[in-house]
Amino acid sequence: MSKRSDSNNQSNQLNPNNDAYWQSRGDDGKPDDWEKEQEE
Repeated sequence: MSKRSDSNNQSNQLNPNNDAYWQSRGDDGKPDDWEKEQEE
């Protein structure tokens, strides 16, 4: 991966509005109630 791709991937994994965030935490993708889960 290029530095830009690495940076984009890292940003995506830190963004709870992105599927990569949830996938990096073992989920299939962003759940429908992801905003509620963030509050917990």
